[in-house]
Amino acid sequence: MTGLNGRRAHVVGGGIGGLTTALALARQGASVRVFEQAPEFAEVGAGIQITPNAMRALEALGLRDALDERAVLSDAVVPTDGLTGRPLARFDLRGYSPRYRFIHRARLIDLLAEACRAAGVGLTLNTPVKVTICEGRPVPDLPDDGPAADLVVFADGLRSQGRAALNGAGDPPFTGQVAWRALVQGDHPPEARIHMLPGRHVVTYPLAGGVTNLVAVQERSDWAAEGWSLADDGDIALVGDAAHPTLPFLAQGANLAIEDAYVLARCCAEDGVGDGLARYQDLRRPRVSRAIEAANANAGNYHLGGPRRWIAHRGLNALGLIAPGAFLSRLGWLYDHDVTA
Repeated sequence: MTGLNGRRAHVVGGGIGGLTTALALARQGASVRVFEQAPEFAEVGAGIQITPNAMRALEALGLRDALDERAVLSDAVVPTDGLTGRPLARFDLRGYSPRYRFIHRARLIDLLAEACRAAGVGLTLNTPVKVTICEGRPVPDLPDDGPAADLVVFADGLRSQGRAALNGAGDPPFTGQVAWRALVQGDHPPEARIHMLPGRHVVTYPLAGGVTNLVAVQERSDWAAEGWSLADDGDIALVGDAAHPTLPFLAQGANLAIEDAYVLARCCAEDGVGDGLARYQDLRRPRVSRAIEAANANAGNYHLGGPRRWIAHRGLNALGLIAPGAFLSRLGWLYDHDVTA
């Protein structure tokens, strides 16, 4: 007997985290509505990498076949000297199960929206949600004539109204990193290439339809915002960037949001909403904190200059030749994690 059967849940935000949360809650028996301020479910970003840890949750939600119609399977990650264009090593990803995948954000959003509709989730578009404080807790002003929700999940991104209401106004602190994203026509091998330069790097990988995704990151003294923030407050929850925005140096922003969605729904189904949210926070905080720390560390590793850069690149080259499995085994804590177990 699930603790969500017949319970009502409202999800604020219709991005990857919000739609995955809605689907996961619906699969556990909840009656779910999503409120999205945009006039349509659309993602203006470019590509994302779906790593094995998030793929396990998507498989458990029944999305593998539909995802594979839209995604590209990845063969390898290739650290590259951005100044010379010379590959430093090639680390094979084909041994991972499930496989690492590349997909355009818009295609993943479409897939999730279709699955939500099929699961009976109510999708309400063109509906900005304002949040007010009532008796010390955030209350979303939703255009809903039905009964009040038993659970409200804020999946409204980096500048989340829910997080601001819970934790106080203000953006997360600036990290000194700014990213630009673009899509270009052209073939690309089925691998992620990390072009590392002093103070900057570029990641490239293919998407379906003969398109290459580019993410260029530069160290800057101003603009952008990232960080960690999460608070427990009864029947209110945060997922994805609303709870823990992270630097894009571990390819885990969307992946962590997908994990959040599955764990949140499972905890509430097994323990009820109140105890489930407390357990959700306890489970997610250490894992997400570790991922954020690892992403922050990669910022330094990718942007080395001078003698340290030469030494690090020689080390990567040697590792790729002598023990190629060692590089990826260091990420076993991340990729081998299974939120469905």
